[in-house]
This record gives sequence, C-alpha cells and structure tokens, in this order.
Amino acid sequence: MKSILIIGMGKFGHHLCDNLINLGNDVMAVDISEEKVSDLIYRVTNVQIGDCTNPQVVKSLGVSNFDLVFVCIGANFQSSLEITSLVKEMGAKCVISKANRDVHAKFLLRNGADEVIYPDRDIAIKLAKRCSINHVFDYIELDEEYSIYEIPIHKEWIGHSIMELNFRQRYGVDILGVKQGEKTNISPNADYVFQEGEHLMVLSNKPCIDKILKNI
Repeated sequence: MKSILIIGMGKFGHHLCDNLINLGNDVMAVDISEEKVSDLIYRVTNVQIGDCTNPQVVKSLGVSNFDLVFVCIGANFQSSLEITSLVKEMGAKCVISKANRDVHAKFLLRNGADEVIYPDRDIAIKLAKRCSINHVFDYIELDEEYSIYEIPIHKEWIGHSIMELNFRQRYGVDILGVKQGEKTNISPNADYVFQEGEHLMVLSNKPCIDKILKNI
C-alpha cells in the first residue's frame, strides 16, 4: 500500500484514482474545481480544492509525505508544467506527470517529472500492434526487442506437458503464466499439462512469436 497524491481530477485522474483505491492505496485527490472532486469525498482518504499553481496551496498538501505524486493536468500544459516543477521543488519523492504531446513530455522531464505518461499515444501504439498480429489477445511491450504476449493454446499442445513439449528449447520463449478464463496460473511447473481453451502468457521477441503464431 502506498500514499499517493493525484493533482487534476479529469477523466484520466478519476480512472487512476479508482484503480489505485481498489488496489488498497491511500489517495488524496486535488482539483481546482469542486465539481470534479465532489463524487470522491467518501472514497478517497482526503479531498482538497485548490489551485496547485499557487505555491502556498502546494505547500499545504505536504507533498514530501507521499510516495507518489501524479500530475494529471491535461488541458492546460502551462499549469501542468508549473505544478510539476513546484511539487518537485517542495520535496516530492517521485513525480509522474501526464503529457498529451511529445514536446510536452520533454519539457515535463526537464522541469521535475521523474516519469511522464502519455495515455493516448501509449494506448494507440499498443492497440495498433495487438491488432496487427493475428491470434494475440493482449500485448505488453517491455523494450524494443521483447514483449509479453497472450496467445491461444495450439491444438497439438493439448494434453501434453511443458516438459514433454520441450517448450523453451523448441520455441525460444518463456512461459510466464497459463490463463483459463479469469484465473491465471503464474509460472506453471514443467509437468503442467495444457488444456483446451487456455491462453499462454509468454515472454518473447517478435521472430519467435511470429513462428508460433504462423501455425495457429
């Protein structure tokens, strides 16, 4: 569980807040508009209304007490830049700021952001790659070479164990988990036997995953 401050409660800020609360974190939500935080009063640890471009407002939040500070200002880049710089200057341990454009990301990183998130671009890239590859249900890029893919079970694998198929040597990928519906078996043993309807979560580079998917 972490102590987290979210500044800017637009759509993204709300979704982020909801998920962080569901994961058991303590969340303080801040926005200049009372209307945007009114629905959060009974759900978050604390709600504050204030203009975080004002140093006195930021000082009153005690930003150094939080494990993470998210700056989720989307519409006004100047405000996002000022707030990012202010919270960092006032001792925030880790500042994660939202950007809408590449140039915004560069300025945010130069002015105090430890990390910049770019939701629209990131979702578009992920969706484009996932939809461009047949039989991929989900996709997480780790770096330029390796990604995690969720793929269906080959019919020829059903009833056979990971060891029996000599999976790692044969396909050159690592099995991270086996998914059946909403349940996932993380790091299955070598004697695990594949069943119909399962999906595999595998760590792979593009050539290896293409080789596997070619015959599905």
